[in-house]
Amino acid sequence: MELSVLNIKGEDTGKKVSVSEEIFGIEPNEHAIYLDVKLYLANQRQGTHKSKERAEINHSTRKIKKQKGTGGARAGSIKSPVFVGGGRIFGPRPRNYTFKINRKVKTLARISALSAKAKIDAISVLEAFTFDAPKTKSYLTVLNSLSLVNTKTLLILPEVDSNVYLSSRNIPKAKVTTVDLVNTYDLMNADRLLISESALSNLETLLNK
Repeated sequence: MELSVLNIKGEDTGKKVSVSEEIFGIEPNEHAIYLDVKLYLANQRQGTHKSKERAEINHSTRKIKKQKGTGGARAGSIKSPVFVGGGRIFGPRPRNYTFKINRKVKTLARISALSAKAKIDAISVLEAFTFDAPKTKSYLTVLNSLSLVNTKTLLILPEVDSNVYLSSRNIPKAKVTTVDLVNTYDLMNADRLLISESALSNLETLLNK
């Protein structure tokens, strides 16, 4: 499979790059994608939620009224969940939401995500570029040239470029990442993938391990 290389002005440079069919041309495994996205979202949860249950409420423990003769239901404690200020029944407790999936499944999920984007022609390869200083306007100019200002984009770089990253940070629908930090959620969440030409070989090497 071959992809055209664009410059940051949105112009076709005339260069073509060959990409591996094993990375960009497989039939996407939807279940692997589902598992990896679920894992990513689970890992974003802090799990620190907590509400007080009956045993944790600081109230008197005396019986609040006599057992019989009141015409109402029996009540033994003001801590009961049926009273205002009482404990919560089966309230949330701190917990860890993470779970494990095999490394091969994670790799298959990322390959499937890339293949899914290639299938709908949602991948653009860009010539390597950088900025002299971090400026939001500089990155907006690139997106304007590519007609992607209102599109969710993910730019994949071979390594950290602080000027490019900081230039994109204030743009709501733009995200910049590096090859070693690429994850299935970001790939699927973006409407358009922008892959630096110099990042392609690194990406294929990483996913072919």
